[in-house]
Amino acid sequence: MSDYFVHPSSVVDEGAVIGAGTKIWHFSHIMPGAKIGKNCVIGQSVFIGSLAVLGDNVHVHNNVSVYDKVICEDDVFLGPSMVFTNDLIPRSAYHKKSADEYLTTYVERGATIGANATVVCGVRIGRWAFVGAGAVVTKDVEAYSLVMGNPAKHYRYICECGSGLEVRKEGFEEIYRCGKCGRRYKKGKGGLEER
Repeated sequence: MSDYFVHPSSVVDEGAVIGAGTKIWHFSHIMPGAKIGKNCVIGQSVFIGSLAVLGDNVHVHNNVSVYDKVICEDDVFLGPSMVFTNDLIPRSAYHKKSADEYLTTYVERGATIGANATVVCGVRIGRWAFVGAGAVVTKDVEAYSLVMGNPAKHYRYICECGSGLEVRKEGFEEIYRCGKCGRRYKKGKGGLEER
């Protein structure tokens, strides 16, 4: 008996690695070689490719395909019907011959991708970033950045808890502070960094 749950309508191919406490719901397909961490929730009609990697506590909502070479760290949230791609030049007549021809997409810890958003392959979405519903991500997203629109553009910085941040000067530094939970951040190389 396994230490994870699979609904009888779902298919988990031999060779998939699935962590304890994970739940896989109706009509989903997990390919051989897929790696899924502990305590994940895989919604209805989800596809997880052979070279996809999901960390612990990742929530994949209904109708999401996590294709080969998509890597999600712990605590990532993938909203309903959001889309990953893995091929910049898809052609029906010119099939890719190996996974090396696909681009890697990296979603760092705690990031959220909203419903119906599209993530074009080859980008990195920073930790605790938030991609708004329906956005089209065509380039890297900074840590703690809220992006929206088509193409997705930075709107504001948000806290790990999801609240907007206020900017204040402290000496020569700009400090970003959350009015809800009190966390403080400063600008770093790839976006904000917690202080």
